[in-house]
Amino acid sequence: MFDSLSSKLQNAFKNLRGLGKISEANAGDALREVRMALLEADVNFKVARDFIERVKTKALGAEVIASVQPGQQIIKIISDELVELLGSANAALKLEGNPSCLMLVGLHGAGKTTSAGKLAKLLLKQGRAPMLVAADVYRPAAMDQLETLGKQVDVPVFLKRGETDVLKIAREALEFAKANNRATIIFDTAGRLQIDEPLVQELVRLRDLVKPTEILLVLDAATGQEAVNVATHFDSALNITGAILTKLDGDARGGAALSLKAVTGKPIKFMGVGEKLDEFEPFHPERMASRILGMGDVVSLVERAADAVNEEDAKRMEEKMRKGEFTLEDFLEQLRAMKKLGSLENILKMLPGGGDALKQIDIGKQEKEFKRMEGMVCAMTKKERLNPVILNASRRRRIAAGSGVTVTELNTMLNKFFQMQTMMKKMGKMSKMMGKMGGALPGMMRR
Repeated sequence: MFDSLSSKLQNAFKNLRGLGKISEANAGDALREVRMALLEADVNFKVARDFIERVKTKALGAEVIASVQPGQQIIKIISDELVELLGSANAALKLEGNPSCLMLVGLHGAGKTTSAGKLAKLLLKQGRAPMLVAADVYRPAAMDQLETLGKQVDVPVFLKRGETDVLKIAREALEFAKANNRATIIFDTAGRLQIDEPLVQELVRLRDLVKPTEILLVLDAATGQEAVNVATHFDSALNITGAILTKLDGDARGGAALSLKAVTGKPIKFMGVGEKLDEFEPFHPERMASRILGMGDVVSLVERAADAVNEEDAKRMEEKMRKGEFTLEDFLEQLRAMKKLGSLENILKMLPGGGDALKQIDIGKQEKEFKRMEGMVCAMTKKERLNPVILNASRRRRIAAGSGVTVTELNTMLNKFFQMQTMMKKMGKMSKMMGKMGGALPGMMRR
């Protein structure tokens, strides 16, 4: 996600950090690199120019804080301006009325239908009762796709195959929603390869009929500045309320995200960060700025972990680790919980300094290693996983053959596990001793 932009900005920051004092000359040289990084990321020229001017004005006019290096002070100003450029704060969905109507619009191929399914899943998780409406009468595959997505997320889909009147579909969908107590209706509308008048007029008529509280423009993040031109056209015709940026897990240069709010005045509300239906997140400008600047996004990672891991299970696992009772069954559970957080690459990128760590780690090799470990543990019986000391030579040969590894590889994995188990027992004993000492100390102090 914005890897190239992030790398170039961090290189520019190396020069900024070395500044002993801020002058127009040295600040200008350093900020020129930041400007080039923005332009290469396909950020709108005027947006990039204005951004640099604001940073320079604030940097030269800033009161120098004694405890902070001048270069660090400029980086802080850049960070604050980047958050402002991205929209300053998370723009929540406006859900009013019963039912509340949402329209998803955009060009063909931007990811509208998939985003509709992802948004429905998110709203369901938040306790809403969403419903999907297939309002694309030109592409039969769109109806089939939406129907499949609805089944996957357990949300009803209203569709009428063969019907070409979008307004008739919308009227019947509204009646269906009221009769079945569906609180939110998501309209998946038709797209084109380019904006044309018939498409716009159809969307205008649909908007006037359903009176949506949100008109969300779905944009492919990989299209860069072109996405902003599309947004301008749709906004002038429909008065969009916000955007969904898709395919941020791909080769997104950042131009769309950094230019959209400044050019249209409309916020990015959600982002698609993967192909899976749960890889869809509210857009938080401050968190995105932190990711772009290579500072990670620990808050989002913690939220993702909270969703993936049951609190009771986490407490039970912590207790077992403390007592040194951690088994291979628990190890398998931990591996699977980690997979729910996403790929190892994405997890590292959300940690401060994770970008630098990625350069030193062979991610592909590590991912492959995790899969092999999972395969080895899965090839064991439950009895063997709970009590690995019973793994004699014949059992090990059977497990190695069953998981497609050598006995040597299996032995290496088991040795690492036993070492980890021993370390956990020692740590458990130490914490127990410290607890006893903590209890004894007040008594000793009284004497």
